[in-house]
Amino acid sequence: MTNEFSVWWWDRDGGQHEELRFVEVERAFNACRRLIHGPASVFGFVDRVIITDGGDCTCFEWKKDLGVTWPTPQKEHQQ
Repeated sequence: MTNEFSVWWWDRDGGQHEELRFVEVERAFNACRRLIHGPASVFGFVDRVIITDGGDCTCFEWKKDLGVTWPTPQKEHQQ
């Protein structure tokens, strides 16, 4: 299934908003990038953005003041 990704965002008052539902991954990431770096975020309206897949699992999460929180960066293997 290629159109399985949805984008959700939360405003500074905790309100949840559906941005896109069941779109291709490229469209979901473009919307996410716009929400994170666009005017709404610059003016402080966007607090959190997630992308979910068709199984309602979170594939990506960004939080204001923390940046990308999911997926977590891979730790380098130390020898």
